[in-house]
Amino acid sequence: MKLGIGITDFSWPVPADHLGPTVTDLAQQADESGFDSLWVMDHFFQIGLSGQPPESPMLEAYAALGFLAGITHRITLGTLVTSVAYRHPGVLLKSLTTIDVLSGGRTYFGIGAGAALNPRTLDRIFETDGLGIPFPSLGQRFEMLEETLQIAHRMWDGDETPFRGIHYELARPLNSPNSVQRPRPPILIAGSGERKTLRLVARYGDACSLFDMPGAGYADDITHKLDVLRAHCDEAGRDFDEIEKTIGTHLDPSDEKHFIAHMRELAALGIDHVLLAPQGPWDEKRLAGVAAMLPEVHAM
Repeated sequence: MKLGIGITDFSWPVPADHLGPTVTDLAQQADESGFDSLWVMDHFFQIGLSGQPPESPMLEAYAALGFLAGITHRITLGTLVTSVAYRHPGVLLKSLTTIDVLSGGRTYFGIGAGAALNPRTLDRIFETDGLGIPFPSLGQRFEMLEETLQIAHRMWDGDETPFRGIHYELARPLNSPNSVQRPRPPILIAGSGERKTLRLVARYGDACSLFDMPGAGYADDITHKLDVLRAHCDEAGRDFDEIEKTIGTHLDPSDEKHFIAHMRELAALGIDHVLLAPQGPWDEKRLAGVAAMLPEVHAM
């Protein structure tokens, strides 16, 4: 099983001009330690899930990925995940393709419809209203997501014929240079909705992205979601085994025995890739502690 980390909390007690060196040190440590992937959130303000206020530092995702591509050598890079409403698909795919080219083919395309408003934290109101970004209804965002996935396949296939959808029109979706990864950077579609999201994974995705909620019944829930995905794959004529099964977790890795046991449980359920972003910012000691467990996780 693979193990990736998310750098999602930038609240180190350092001035802004020290964020670059801090991120560099951690990213290079992760790269050299053998972690499989490195992720950033696609948020413009910090979100309540992190335990930090909106004013806490938050780096823009694609600028951060470009920076990370230049300071690492082997680790795969991606966003968890881009909300489809935040960027026009032509520009988004051009940005991701550029990072894939400059990194030598080390990207995931993480995309989703965007979570509904959290009534407790109102994260999306802070972000979208705060920066003046339109945030259509969930139904419209799912339509936009499917069109974006269609455009992604078209651009990475090198198909320059016009695209005309309900939400987007591209007269000539030229993408030059095209991605290093062939036929495309793997498309990771976030969410566990059974009628829409997992159907889109089966039709357009290369990886699903579930969320880990350890507790009573969590194993049955993961099994059920993967069974639903398998059924959608059968309907679409897709090989279920082609799709990478990823899961994001906020599990505290400081309890090594519990962490390894849970990783083993996830592997037994069919998870291929765990994406770890515990509460609080990473530091070198914390990252080294998880890196020491990598050989055991990779053997699962």
